[in-house]
Amino acid sequence: MSSSLSRPLEGVRVLDLTVALSGPYGSLLLAGLGAEVIRVESPDGGDIARTNPPFVGDEGMHFGAMKPGDVSLTTLNRARNKKSVTLDLKSKKGHELFMRLVKEADVVFENFSEGTAAKLKVDYARVREANPKIIYASIKAFGEPSDRPQLKGMDIIVQALSGIMEVTGEPGGAPTRWGLPIADMVSPLFVVNGILAALIQRGRTGEGQAVTVSMLDCLASMVAGENFDVMTQAGYPLKSGNFQDRLCPFGVYAAKDGAVAIVAFSPEWFRSLVGWIGRTDLLEDARYATRGPRMKHAKEVNALIEAWTREHTTEEIVRELLDKRGVPCARVRSPLEVLDDPVLHERGAVMRIAHPGLGDARPTAMGNPIRMSNANVQFDRPAPNLGESNEQIYGGLLKLSAEELRQLKSEGVI
Repeated sequence: MSSSLSRPLEGVRVLDLTVALSGPYGSLLLAGLGAEVIRVESPDGGDIARTNPPFVGDEGMHFGAMKPGDVSLTTLNRARNKKSVTLDLKSKKGHELFMRLVKEADVVFENFSEGTAAKLKVDYARVREANPKIIYASIKAFGEPSDRPQLKGMDIIVQALSGIMEVTGEPGGAPTRWGLPIADMVSPLFVVNGILAALIQRGRTGEGQAVTVSMLDCLASMVAGENFDVMTQAGYPLKSGNFQDRLCPFGVYAAKDGAVAIVAFSPEWFRSLVGWIGRTDLLEDARYATRGPRMKHAKEVNALIEAWTREHTTEEIVRELLDKRGVPCARVRSPLEVLDDPVLHERGAVMRIAHPGLGDARPTAMGNPIRMSNANVQFDRPAPNLGESNEQIYGGLLKLSAEELRQLKSEGVI
């Protein structure tokens, strides 16, 4: 995509108070869409994610202790297209500087623990006093006020409370953590939707507002989409493992050299599948011919299919089912294969990170899966060093003199 194209959120300024993953991923998306995202970080080290190994420095990439000059690979990933200023929000001068920035901003974005924003006096009520048009976006673990005020919103904790662990894994098996930090990754998608909607509404009304997302709410709303209450009452287990019985055949089947995912619940697909495995007699059997009864006999159907797939390679299965018969089927790929997929790199869904300390080793990072025909929406600027944008923002935007900047730095305000 041409870099000369404009960006959808050009002219939107975001003050980013977020840390860890959920908030920084949300602000990363806004930055990729063209917003000017200014990370406001503590002068004594910044975002806690800056200390996440592995690190990149003079010794290349390593998992040892962080050394001067090292940067976390996490930061190289999540801080792209952003600016970084340092600011002690606990100090009087730091708070005053922040409120001056608020007057120049469109969005304030935070994911502090409950009560922290109020303690720092950067909560919505105070920020709105400085700028009534501000969009104040928050990600909280359990809402605010929370019914679990002593509980930290770590992804695995949210997963545990959401019910998602009890519907993941094999029937009868132990609760299983989702393989990715799903609460941390889904909640920013919802809050970015809320921010964009609030900006559109402000364009009509001229008024700002608070946009709040709970990580637990996000996962619970997804869990509710599967009607587990109804299915449980009908006698079906909460966990479905690699199969979805109500859509049988729908699942992951072992092959000679791996596994394949097959979806064949429609009459046409089912007819094609049983034709290939030589079991067209199932089409005449009331237990298997249609979806409703077949759901009750899913184990037998899946066993028949897998007995056949185990005798073939994944390539043979995909060729026969997908290429020749049009039945949705795909080989199960490893994450490493996906991260090296040239098509995904070309589309920008994943991309390589460049850094002098990496040399030829360029690890894969998150790209922006949003594609637009007349806009540039990619991450094309490297992560800044801590406080790298102090002079640009404080000197350029707030018009502070060089002497004022030196004084603020000597006092530990920035």
